[in-house]
Amino acid sequence: MKMTNIYEGSYQWVMFGRDVNKPDKIIDTNQYMVRTANRCLLIDPGGVELFAPMLAAVLHYTPVDQITDLFASHQDPDIISSLGLWDQALPNAKLHASALWEGFIRHFGCESIEYVAIGDGGGSIDLDEITLQVIPAHYMHSSANFNIYDPQAKILMSGDIGAALEEPGAPIFVDNFDTHVEKMRFFHQRWMPSNQAKRVWIDRVRELDIDILAPQHGRMFKGDDVKRFLDWFESLQVGIAV
Repeated sequence: MKMTNIYEGSYQWVMFGRDVNKPDKIIDTNQYMVRTANRCLLIDPGGVELFAPMLAAVLHYTPVDQITDLFASHQDPDIISSLGLWDQALPNAKLHASALWEGFIRHFGCESIEYVAIGDGGGSIDLDEITLQVIPAHYMHSSANFNIYDPQAKILMSGDIGAALEEPGAPIFVDNFDTHVEKMRFFHQRWMPSNQAKRVWIDRVRELDIDILAPQHGRMFKGDDVKRFLDWFESLQVGIAV
């Protein structure tokens, strides 16, 4: 599993992904970690098949007893089916996820971890050095869905928004937006069901100061490519099954 530092300051953001050893029929995912002096948040920590390499990678940065928080942007198995194993490894951690999805997510094995239910309006996650904002992104694509925004690092972890399905060896950042569009088009048209919800999300996100847009699959967007993505997505008709 590849580990990439995407922010270094008084705390750290790391992206984990590009797993060249993943089974062919398993979708490639990006996992993120926010590491402060005494706290560590794992964002969408991955499927059950990724637990062992993900835990080994995270332990390069922090001892297991300082992994204090998990966040699930929504209920999909590719991002949270490892929960039952994290539950055994981290009995004192907290899982931050939608209140709507609690009854579903507990099917993955949430017994010891404390479930911190997020209401539809969003909220925040306090990691001492930084307070992260939980941004509503409902119906994008899940009916109860959230992003994580870091106002200091200016990073938006956007979940499935901005996702592209590519080979694990793809670059970390978008290097040619025009060619990258075709890697995103079908995914967004098929998996994002509502143009109205899309417009609400775009209006909300345009008010944020974003240097890096970090999706759950594929490459991250940096600098001017963040605005290019928002402009492209705004003009795209979604909810199309062909």
